[in-house]
Amino acid sequence: MRTVEHFIGGEATGGGGSRSHDIWDPNNGEVQARVALGTADDLEGAVQKARAAQPEWAATNPQRRARVMFKYKQLVEDHMDELAELLSSEHGKVVADARGDVQRGLEVIEFACGIPHALKGEYTQGAGPGIDVYSMRQPLGIVAGITPFNFPAMIPMWMFGVEIACGNAFILKPSERDPSVPVRLAELMKEAGLPDGILQVVHGDKEMVDAILDHEEIKAVSFVGSSEIAHYVYRRGVAAGKRVQAMGGAKNHGIVMPDADLDQVVSDLAGAAFGSAGERCMALPVVVPVGEETADRLRDKMVPAINALRVGISTDEDAHYGPVVTPEHKQRVEGWIQKGVDEGAELVVDGRGFSLQGHEKGFFIGPSLFDRVTPDMESYKEEIFGPVLQMVRADSFDEAVALPSKHQYGNGVAIFTRNGHAAREFAQRVNVGMVGINVPIPVPVAYHTFGGWKRSGFGDSDQHGMEGVRFWTKLKKVTQRWPDGFAEADNKDAFVIPTMG
Repeated sequence: MRTVEHFIGGEATGGGGSRSHDIWDPNNGEVQARVALGTADDLEGAVQKARAAQPEWAATNPQRRARVMFKYKQLVEDHMDELAELLSSEHGKVVADARGDVQRGLEVIEFACGIPHALKGEYTQGAGPGIDVYSMRQPLGIVAGITPFNFPAMIPMWMFGVEIACGNAFILKPSERDPSVPVRLAELMKEAGLPDGILQVVHGDKEMVDAILDHEEIKAVSFVGSSEIAHYVYRRGVAAGKRVQAMGGAKNHGIVMPDADLDQVVSDLAGAAFGSAGERCMALPVVVPVGEETADRLRDKMVPAINALRVGISTDEDAHYGPVVTPEHKQRVEGWIQKGVDEGAELVVDGRGFSLQGHEKGFFIGPSLFDRVTPDMESYKEEIFGPVLQMVRADSFDEAVALPSKHQYGNGVAIFTRNGHAAREFAQRVNVGMVGINVPIPVPVAYHTFGGWKRSGFGDSDQHGMEGVRFWTKLKKVTQRWPDGFAEADNKDAFVIPTMG
């Protein structure tokens, strides 16, 4: 059986650990490979390689670092089909969606190609008599990223693209559920000309996570995953003196105003709620129609659209979405559906018990729709992370704004309306980090930044864009003077705090 190994110092290695983790084929319910779970000693080996390589990489001028990024972009594009097929085989998302996963990561690589501009500091000539002041951004050194299963290409590239371009060495700990694509991405970076030790991949579970968070030479950690673990990563990493950005879960809402184009809304909701089997932190699992009439009309249109969705294997070009990632995750999602029923929500479409002919052991779940969900229900409060759409009816615009604003998560939100004033008012008032106006999945482009509020994001910085540059660098400030001659020995001004007056 195939084994996915660590990628340390530019080479594949099984490491020193004795444990492994199963990698499923979600389409047929069989174990297709195993990944070696690493130890603190394996991490130490990666840190040693990074320590040896990073100073020279940091001293490489930004233009040359950018050239590696340009070459890498081309290589990933050349291997797009290979990467997408490998990704979908372990995750379960359809191949077209897997291509999108890779492409959204590549957009950050494209941003990183412009790193010479992004690293420019500030300069003031004549800040005082004969004194100039300037700043420069310098890399932190050795840093790390811990990434989730749902975007095994995009999120690693979000992190290491900017980080490596800034001159750091990066250690990636991907999800053990679908680790092959992250390793392949690192191999391609080596092929692009990146020195060994600058991008490395170590596999593991909590033991490896804790080793990363505790290692004194790792100066910063970026994390994406569930809120409980994000909070843990943030607290433990900060306690160890690190910079930490930790992105957590989500419960994104879509507000539907009475004037919205419901046909467009239904089309947007079908993709945003059920695409990738709902395994997206920017999925839209809650729809909030304003007014009973709007809710009834939306429901009447939504049910046939849901029933028309095609669930298939990840290589089915006609499938809208594929299986979920593991049997445990399938059981978890179906448990949340039952929880909603027990809490009194109306289950309009039940996706449980879905079976695909010829793939009866696959981890498939049909699309589900709940109506008359209320804010006090646990199934509304928590992230389901599956193909489940919940309808929460609101009597007014103010009530609709309050629902996502008061929710424990604050990742993304959308409003569907033709009214510019309502959209503007909503964007200003809603207590959520990313807002879409007639855009169901408002993930910002690569040269802006990505990040949620409340329990969707711990720390004070976002992913990629200039926020990413600032997170992965430290700012050095230089005040300089070139005097014409030597100061007198008894110059008493030297004992007074300098001013620019």
